Amino acid sequence: MWTEEDNKLKQTFKFKDFQEAFAFMTRVAFLAEASQHHPNWSNVYNEVTIELTTHDEGNTVTEKDRSLAKEIDALIK
Repeated sequence: MWTEEDNKLKQTFKFKDFQEAFAFMTRVAFLAEASQHHPNWSNVYNEVTIELTTHDEGNTVTEKDRSLAKEIDALIK
């Protein structure tokens, strides 16, 4: 579930193992590149934490962030 905090949409995704987490990050990378909207993220073993904010709008949450979050959610359903 995405939470809005400190002008960012945030969510941590958990997977079975590192390979699944990395595959997810690869799919997110293609989405981000296609929309030219790139997340701040980190990965530790089977967890991927993503933060979305629109830098060119003063580091606030915009429709670009909400749209990318929905696309990311669709990857895991």
